[in-house]
Amino acid sequence: MSARLRLKSVALARVVLAAWHILMGGWEVWRHFGGLNSTQRLVRSQRWAQRFLARLEIELEIEGQPNEAQTLLVANHISWLDILVLMAASPCRLVSKSEVKAWPLIGHLAQAAGTLFIERSQRRDAMRVVHDMAAALREGQVLAIFPEGTTSNGQALLPFHANLLQAAISANVPIQSVAISYWDLPQRTRSLAPAYIGDDTLVTSLWRTLQAPRLGVKVSFLPPQTQQGRDRRAWAADLHQQLAQHLYD
Repeated sequence: MSARLRLKSVALARVVLAAWHILMGGWEVWRHFGGLNSTQRLVRSQRWAQRFLARLEIELEIEGQPNEAQTLLVANHISWLDILVLMAASPCRLVSKSEVKAWPLIGHLAQAAGTLFIERSQRRDAMRVVHDMAAALREGQVLAIFPEGTTSNGQALLPFHANLLQAAISANVPIQSVAISYWDLPQRTRSLAPAYIGDDTLVTSLWRTLQAPRLGVKVSFLPPQTQQGRDRRAWAADLHQQLAQHLYD
């Protein structure tokens, strides 16, 4: 069997395992989530995401220590896979684009895990989401956002949108930067396989990711920052610098 054919066979097997895992996630939500509180749901979602990465044979490495309460996480954004990676690395609620709700089964699972959805085409919707985020942060929850607003290929950090950072200011909680990087483990180099940019569709990105021989993802939790008198734009600029230095210096 040629190397290319072998990779396709492996990818097909991973597709079957991933589909089964998603279906079992749907069953768990239907069977158990109704009787769980928000914290228990996040713990279940974290375990589900960890098992999902394992089924895809993606090795997760965590560096640093995530804050466990009242924190806004800001992460760079490379792939659809980032959502699962953050869920697996820390029990947190994500803020995601509303389109994710339409993804088959995944959208339903994201809603069950407490994801906050934002309608990016409506400017006023950001105000609603900031209000909901601030309320959740005051209650002690950990939220996660992708302030670039879209995905990149992981080779450079796009400018940050500062609007959602207002939630951390309103709730008077710290912000913690999270660096996500994907690796070709045999070559010990950065991998572009999971990138979800340009003309990529979810299907093509998924297929390319599943064909990667041995893929790893490193999640680095950087030292948290408090506001220290900065407005959201100044804070966003400092967080961008902190994250860029860690990823590329």
